Amino acid sequence: MRWQGRKQSSNVEDRRGGGGARTGTGIGIGTIVIAIIIWILGGNPMSVLQNAGSSGTSQAQPSAVSSEQEDQLAAFVKVVLQDTEDVWNKIYPQATGRAYRNPVLVIYTGSVQSACGMGSAAAGPFYCPGDEKLYIDLSFYNELSNRFGASGDFAMAYVVAHEVGHHVQNLLGATAQVDAQRGRLPKAQFNDLSVRLELQADFYAGVWAHHNQNMNNILEEGDLEEALRAANAIGDDNLQKQAQGYAVPESFTHGTSAQRMRWFKLGFDTGDLRQGDTFSARQL
Repeated sequence: MRWQGRKQSSNVEDRRGGGGARTGTGIGIGTIVIAIIIWILGGNPMSVLQNAGSSGTSQAQPSAVSSEQEDQLAAFVKVVLQDTEDVWNKIYPQATGRAYRNPVLVIYTGSVQSACGMGSAAAGPFYCPGDEKLYIDLSFYNELSNRFGASGDFAMAYVVAHEVGHHVQNLLGATAQVDAQRGRLPKAQFNDLSVRLELQADFYAGVWAHHNQNMNNILEEGDLEEALRAANAIGDDNLQKQAQGYAVPESFTHGTSAQRMRWFKLGFDTGDLRQGDTFSARQL
Protein backbone atom coordinates (compact mmCIF):
# COMPACT_ATOMS: atom_id res chain seq x y z
CA MET A 1 0.00 0.00 0.00
CA ARG A 2 1.34 3.41 -0.93
CA TRP A 3 1.13 5.32 2.33
CA GLN A 4 4.50 6.86 3.21
CA GLY A 5 4.49 10.65 3.27
CA ARG A 6 0.72 10.89 2.99
CA LYS A 7 -1.68 12.82 5.22
CA GLN A 8 -2.40 11.38 8.68
CA SER A 9 -5.67 11.74 10.56
CA SER A 10 -5.77 13.99 13.60
CA ASN A 11 -8.69 12.07 15.10
CA VAL A 12 -6.36 9.89 17.14
CA GLU A 13 -5.80 9.40 20.85
CA ASP A 14 -2.39 7.92 21.55
CA ARG A 15 -2.62 6.15 24.91
CA ARG A 16 0.39 3.89 24.40
CA GLY A 17 2.00 3.10 27.71
CA GLY A 18 -1.05 4.27 29.61
CA GLY A 19 -2.86 0.94 29.68
CA GLY A 20 -2.15 -2.20 31.61
CA ALA A 21 1.29 -3.74 31.36
CA ARG A 22 1.85 -6.80 29.22
CA THR A 23 1.90 -10.00 31.18
CA GLY A 24 4.98 -11.38 29.50
CA THR A 25 3.50 -14.88 29.53
CA GLY A 26 3.69 -15.41 25.78
CA ILE A 27 -0.10 -15.50 25.46
CA GLY A 28 -1.22 -13.51 22.43
CA ILE A 29 -4.55 -12.84 20.77
CA GLY A 30 -4.51 -16.08 18.80
CA THR A 31 -4.16 -18.15 21.97
CA ILE A 32 -6.92 -16.21 23.72
CA VAL A 33 -9.29 -16.54 20.74
CA ILE A 34 -8.75 -20.29 20.58
CA ALA A 35 -9.22 -20.64 24.35
CA ILE A 36 -12.51 -18.71 24.19
CA ILE A 37 -13.77 -20.90 21.35
CA ILE A 38 -12.91 -24.05 23.30
CA TRP A 39 -14.78 -22.65 26.33
CA ILE A 40 -17.86 -21.84 24.21
CA LEU A 41 -17.84 -25.38 22.84
CA GLY A 42 -17.67 -26.88 26.31
CA GLY A 43 -13.96 -27.62 26.53
CA ASN A 44 -11.33 -26.60 29.06
CA PRO A 45 -9.68 -23.33 27.97
CA MET A 46 -7.12 -23.47 30.80
CA SER A 47 -5.20 -26.22 29.04
CA VAL A 48 -4.52 -23.89 26.12
CA LEU A 49 -3.58 -20.95 28.36
CA GLN A 50 -1.36 -23.05 30.59
CA ASN A 51 0.48 -24.54 27.61
CA ALA A 52 1.00 -21.09 26.13
CA GLY A 53 2.45 -19.77 29.36
CA SER A 54 4.41 -22.84 30.39
CA SER A 55 7.72 -21.42 29.21
CA GLY A 56 7.77 -18.97 32.14
CA THR A 57 6.83 -15.37 32.80
CA SER A 58 10.25 -14.03 31.90
CA GLN A 59 9.61 -14.71 28.21
CA ALA A 60 8.67 -11.63 26.21
CA GLN A 61 5.25 -11.60 24.63
CA PRO A 62 5.80 -12.77 21.03
CA SER A 63 3.39 -10.26 19.54
CA ALA A 64 5.16 -7.25 21.04
CA VAL A 65 6.61 -4.71 18.63
CA SER A 66 9.76 -2.64 18.91
CA SER A 67 9.44 1.07 19.54
CA GLU A 68 10.64 1.85 16.01
CA GLN A 69 8.17 -0.56 14.41
CA GLU A 70 5.41 0.68 16.70
CA ASP A 71 5.96 4.30 15.65
CA GLN A 72 5.85 3.27 12.01
CA LEU A 73 2.66 1.29 12.57
CA ALA A 74 1.12 4.25 14.39
CA ALA A 75 1.89 6.49 11.42
CA PHE A 76 0.46 3.86 9.07
CA VAL A 77 -2.88 3.43 10.87
CA LYS A 78 -3.25 7.21 11.03
CA VAL A 79 -2.89 7.35 7.24
CA VAL A 80 -5.43 4.54 6.85
CA LEU A 81 -7.84 6.35 9.17
CA GLN A 82 -7.44 9.54 7.12
CA ASP A 83 -8.20 7.53 3.98
CA THR A 84 -11.39 6.18 5.57
CA GLU A 85 -12.39 9.74 6.47
CA ASP A 86 -11.82 10.93 2.92
CA VAL A 87 -13.87 8.09 1.45
CA TRP A 88 -16.75 8.02 3.89
CA ASN A 89 -17.11 11.81 4.04
CA LYS A 90 -17.69 11.60 0.29
CA ILE A 91 -19.87 8.53 -0.18
CA TYR A 92 -21.88 8.48 3.08
CA PRO A 93 -23.69 11.81 2.41
CA GLN A 94 -24.31 10.72 -1.18
CA ALA A 95 -25.98 7.53 0.02
CA THR A 96 -27.86 8.83 3.06
CA GLY A 97 -28.28 12.58 2.65
CA ARG A 98 -26.62 13.03 6.04
CA ALA A 99 -23.17 14.17 7.07
CA TYR A 100 -20.62 11.57 8.07
CA ARG A 101 -19.26 11.80 11.62
CA ASN A 102 -15.59 10.82 11.93
CA PRO A 103 -14.74 8.23 14.59
CA VAL A 104 -11.69 8.51 16.84
CA LEU A 105 -8.90 5.93 16.79
CA VAL A 106 -7.38 5.05 20.16
CA ILE A 107 -3.93 3.46 20.08
CA TYR A 108 -3.14 1.75 23.36
CA THR A 109 -0.84 -0.76 25.00
CA GLY A 110 -2.04 -3.87 26.80
CA SER A 111 -5.44 -2.73 28.08
CA VAL A 112 -7.70 0.28 27.74
CA GLN A 113 -10.86 1.77 29.22
CA SER A 114 -13.70 2.44 26.78
CA ALA A 115 -17.37 3.34 27.06
CA CYS A 116 -18.02 -0.36 26.39
CA GLY A 117 -15.89 -1.43 29.34
CA MET A 118 -12.30 -2.53 29.70
CA GLY A 119 -10.66 -3.65 26.49
CA SER A 120 -7.59 -5.83 26.13
CA ALA A 121 -5.02 -6.50 23.45
CA ALA A 122 -5.93 -10.17 23.86
CA ALA A 123 -9.36 -9.44 22.38
CA GLY A 124 -7.95 -7.72 19.31
CA PRO A 125 -9.04 -4.44 17.69
CA PHE A 126 -12.61 -3.38 18.46
CA TYR A 127 -15.12 -0.59 17.92
CA CYS A 128 -17.21 0.84 20.75
CA PRO A 129 -20.51 2.42 19.64
CA GLY A 130 -20.89 4.06 23.04
CA ASP A 131 -18.04 6.52 22.41
CA GLU A 132 -17.68 6.06 18.62
CA LYS A 133 -14.03 5.08 18.97
CA LEU A 134 -11.87 2.37 17.43
CA TYR A 135 -9.34 0.72 19.74
CA ILE A 136 -6.19 -1.03 18.61
CA ASP A 137 -3.03 -2.32 20.25
CA LEU A 138 -0.38 -2.18 17.53
CA SER A 139 1.03 -5.54 18.59
CA PHE A 140 -1.92 -7.02 16.68
CA TYR A 141 0.07 -6.46 13.48
CA ASN A 142 2.62 -9.08 14.49
CA GLU A 143 -0.12 -11.40 15.75
CA LEU A 144 -1.91 -11.08 12.41
CA SER A 145 1.28 -11.93 10.56
CA ASN A 146 2.90 -14.52 12.81
CA ARG A 147 -0.12 -16.30 14.24
CA PHE A 148 -2.58 -16.04 11.38
CA GLY A 149 -0.21 -15.92 8.41
CA ALA A 150 -1.77 -12.70 7.11
CA SER A 151 1.24 -10.44 6.66
CA GLY A 152 1.43 -7.14 4.84
CA ASP A 153 0.35 -3.57 5.45
CA PHE A 154 -2.92 -3.90 3.56
CA ALA A 155 -3.94 -6.79 5.79
CA MET A 156 -3.71 -4.34 8.69
CA ALA A 157 -5.51 -1.69 6.63
CA TYR A 158 -8.37 -4.15 6.14
CA VAL A 159 -8.62 -4.61 9.92
CA VAL A 160 -8.85 -0.84 10.50
CA ALA A 161 -11.35 -0.44 7.65
CA HIS A 162 -13.47 -3.26 9.10
CA GLU A 163 -13.70 -1.47 12.45
CA VAL A 164 -14.60 1.76 10.65
CA GLY A 165 -17.27 -0.31 8.91
CA HIS A 166 -18.76 -0.98 12.34
CA HIS A 167 -18.82 2.78 12.90
CA VAL A 168 -20.76 3.24 9.65
CA GLN A 169 -23.22 0.58 10.85
CA ASN A 170 -23.58 2.45 14.12
CA LEU A 171 -24.38 5.69 12.28
CA LEU A 172 -26.93 3.87 10.13
CA GLY A 173 -28.63 2.27 13.14
CA ALA A 174 -27.83 -1.35 12.23
CA THR A 175 -25.76 -1.92 15.37
CA ALA A 176 -28.58 -0.80 17.68
CA GLN A 177 -31.14 -2.92 15.81
CA VAL A 178 -29.03 -6.05 16.23
CA ASP A 179 -28.20 -5.31 19.87
CA ALA A 180 -31.91 -4.84 20.63
CA GLN A 181 -32.43 -8.52 19.82
CA ARG A 182 -29.89 -9.67 22.40
CA GLY A 183 -31.70 -11.87 24.90
CA ARG A 184 -34.89 -11.84 22.84
CA LEU A 185 -33.83 -14.42 20.27
CA PRO A 186 -32.48 -17.92 20.75
CA LYS A 187 -28.71 -17.93 20.80
CA ALA A 188 -28.33 -19.49 17.34
CA GLN A 189 -30.62 -16.86 15.77
CA PHE A 190 -28.81 -14.01 17.47
CA ASN A 191 -25.47 -15.46 16.35
CA ASP A 192 -26.82 -15.36 12.78
CA LEU A 193 -27.55 -11.63 13.17
CA SER A 194 -24.06 -11.12 14.57
CA VAL A 195 -22.56 -12.89 11.55
CA ARG A 196 -24.56 -10.66 9.20
CA LEU A 197 -23.38 -7.56 11.05
CA GLU A 198 -19.74 -8.64 10.79
CA LEU A 199 -20.00 -9.56 7.11
CA GLN A 200 -21.52 -6.18 6.36
CA ALA A 201 -18.53 -4.54 8.07
CA ASP A 202 -16.30 -6.63 5.80
CA PHE A 203 -18.33 -5.40 2.82
CA TYR A 204 -17.90 -1.79 3.95
CA ALA A 205 -14.15 -2.39 4.24
CA GLY A 206 -14.20 -3.52 0.61
CA VAL A 207 -16.24 -0.48 -0.42
CA TRP A 208 -13.64 1.72 1.26
CA ALA A 209 -10.80 -0.03 -0.60
CA HIS A 210 -12.64 0.41 -3.91
CA HIS A 211 -13.14 4.14 -3.51
CA ASN A 212 -9.77 4.74 -1.90
CA GLN A 213 -8.08 3.16 -4.89
CA ASN A 214 -10.07 5.37 -7.25
CA MET A 215 -9.31 8.49 -5.22
CA ASN A 216 -5.69 7.91 -4.21
CA ASN A 217 -4.33 4.98 -6.26
CA ILE A 218 -2.96 3.36 -3.11
CA LEU A 219 -2.88 -0.31 -4.07
CA GLU A 220 0.31 -2.13 -4.95
CA GLU A 221 0.66 -5.62 -6.38
CA GLY A 222 -0.51 -8.22 -3.88
CA ASP A 223 -2.40 -5.79 -1.61
CA LEU A 224 -5.84 -7.18 -2.36
CA GLU A 225 -4.56 -10.69 -1.71
CA GLU A 226 -3.20 -9.53 1.67
CA ALA A 227 -6.66 -8.33 2.71
CA LEU A 228 -8.30 -11.54 1.51
CA ARG A 229 -5.77 -13.63 3.44
CA ALA A 230 -6.59 -11.67 6.58
CA ALA A 231 -10.34 -12.19 6.03
CA ASN A 232 -9.71 -15.88 5.45
CA ALA A 233 -7.51 -16.25 8.53
CA ILE A 234 -10.09 -14.89 10.99
CA GLY A 235 -13.12 -16.80 9.74
CA ASP A 236 -15.01 -18.64 12.48
CA ASP A 237 -14.59 -22.02 10.81
CA ASN A 238 -10.83 -21.55 10.47
CA LEU A 239 -10.43 -20.47 14.10
CA GLN A 240 -12.57 -23.30 15.43
CA LYS A 241 -10.69 -25.90 13.39
CA GLN A 242 -7.45 -24.54 14.85
CA ALA A 243 -8.96 -24.86 18.32
CA GLN A 244 -10.21 -28.43 18.19
CA GLY A 245 -10.16 -29.76 14.65
CA TYR A 246 -13.78 -29.16 13.70
CA ALA A 247 -16.28 -26.31 13.35
CA VAL A 248 -19.71 -25.75 14.91
CA PRO A 249 -21.62 -23.51 12.47
CA GLU A 250 -24.44 -22.57 14.87
CA SER A 251 -21.86 -21.00 17.19
CA PHE A 252 -20.38 -18.75 14.49
CA THR A 253 -20.54 -15.02 15.29
CA HIS A 254 -18.33 -13.50 12.57
CA GLY A 255 -18.80 -15.68 9.50
CA THR A 256 -16.76 -18.31 7.72
CA SER A 257 -13.52 -17.57 5.91
CA ALA A 258 -15.28 -17.92 2.55
CA GLN A 259 -18.07 -15.59 3.60
CA ARG A 260 -15.72 -12.92 4.91
CA MET A 261 -13.65 -12.99 1.74
CA ARG A 262 -16.77 -12.97 -0.45
CA TRP A 263 -18.34 -9.91 1.15
CA PHE A 264 -15.09 -7.95 1.26
CA LYS A 265 -14.51 -8.76 -2.41
CA LEU A 266 -18.08 -7.79 -3.32
CA GLY A 267 -17.59 -4.41 -1.69
CA PHE A 268 -14.27 -3.97 -3.44
CA ASP A 269 -15.60 -4.99 -6.85
CA THR A 270 -18.77 -2.88 -6.77
CA GLY A 271 -18.09 0.04 -4.43
CA ASP A 272 -21.89 0.18 -4.17
CA LEU A 273 -23.36 0.46 -0.68
CA ARG A 274 -26.70 -0.85 -1.97
CA GLN A 275 -25.09 -4.26 -2.55
CA GLY A 276 -24.24 -4.71 1.13
CA ASP A 277 -27.58 -5.65 2.70
CA THR A 278 -26.36 -8.82 4.40
CA PHE A 279 -29.49 -8.89 6.58
CA SER A 280 -31.75 -9.54 3.58
CA ALA A 281 -29.38 -11.87 1.80
CA ARG A 282 -30.72 -15.42 1.53
CA GLN A 283 -27.25 -16.85 1.11
CA LEU A 284 -24.23 -15.42 2.84
